[in-house]
Amino acid sequence: MQAVSTIAEVREQVRQWRREGLTIGLVPTMGYLHEGHKSLIVRAAAENDRVVVSDFVNPTQFGPTEDLESYPRDFDRDCKLCEEAGAALVFHPEPSEMYAPNACTYVNMDELTHELCGLTRPIHFRGVCTVVSKLFNIVTPDRAYFGQKDAQQLAVIRRMVRDLNFGIQIVGCPIIREEDGLAKSSRNTYLSAEERQAALCLSRAVFAGQKMVQDGERDAKVVLDAMKAIIEAEPMAKIDYVKMVDFENIVQVEKIESEPVLCAMAVYIGKTRLIDNFIFDPSCNCSGSEAEGHCCCGHCSE
Repeated sequence: MQAVSTIAEVREQVRQWRREGLTIGLVPTMGYLHEGHKSLIVRAAAENDRVVVSDFVNPTQFGPTEDLESYPRDFDRDCKLCEEAGAALVFHPEPSEMYAPNACTYVNMDELTHELCGLTRPIHFRGVCTVVSKLFNIVTPDRAYFGQKDAQQLAVIRRMVRDLNFGIQIVGCPIIREEDGLAKSSRNTYLSAEERQAALCLSRAVFAGQKMVQDGERDAKVVLDAMKAIIEAEPMAKIDYVKMVDFENIVQVEKIESEPVLCAMAVYIGKTRLIDNFIFDPSCNCSGSEAEGHCCCGHCSE
């Protein structure tokens, strides 16, 4: 496995692979990799001849009061995980490599970014769309892999690829959880032992809401109220949002009807903001459950 830090090095290696007729998968990350990232790399390695992992804490998706400087980093550890998972190349640029000093071009999106995380993080998705577009142009992958934990991001990237004609297959992969249910996240390292226990209210709420809709509840308010009650019972938790939206358009829904819905939350445990979600497709017999390692409803695993 190679580790490189410049765009020129990535492009030269990709040109060589293309001359050999090889397919390329891309796994964009912000580093400090965990089992969730590893699952993306493993799947990418199974479906492509070569896998590129980007390891870059992207400054343009952090607001001025967010945790850019304190975001956890451990590149040596990341490289070990990438090699174990089957990556061929790790791209670890400096911000100055990705953004010229006078850079003034961004990729922005309307509609899908107005809800959920976009409400309280107004520049976040502009930064995400910009850096992912740049990575697509640098790596020119056949497929790119994103986790369902960041479900709004998954929907946004899919729409961007469609709207801008990137010609890349976007593969969504299921949430990877700790044994006790907490969704894997690099930000889990911020939690104290007491906060770590309190954070389980997120997954408890997700599992309860998912069971309600699987059992036939179709009123979004009933489901959301039950989920909020679980979170509010935890004194260390403060809700940013708990909402149900149309998964394709990220617009709030009152009833679950024929289209897939995303039930998503962001919750502060102390000073740490955590997210979790579930996706439900009424037309799918599996109801968003996982089969053979990924969701068989098609909306988070295609």
